[in-house]
Amino acid sequence: MLPAKGKEYPGLGYQRLRDKPPKAQQQQPAAAQYGLIYEETRGVLKVFLENVIRDAVTYTEHARRKTVTALDVVYALKRQGRTLYGFGG
Repeated sequence: MLPAKGKEYPGLGYQRLRDKPPKAQQQQPAAAQYGLIYEETRGVLKVFLENVIRDAVTYTEHARRKTVTALDVVYALKRQGRTLYGFGG
């Protein structure tokens, strides 16, 4: 049976890499980036939803209705090349 690492064989086992900064220093810049990522995501999502809602409302107005239906959204998504299955149409 072999002895446990670190008992009789110094230098074997886990050795920490020293060329990286400590974890606290690594995480701070990433935390600062999260705000920018969320801001960019919100902007992209807002543009996407504006386009889909504009098309869905156009379908609703063309049908002389005041309520946007699920099919209006399905047709709006299909018009933009993003087919959605499972809601009719």
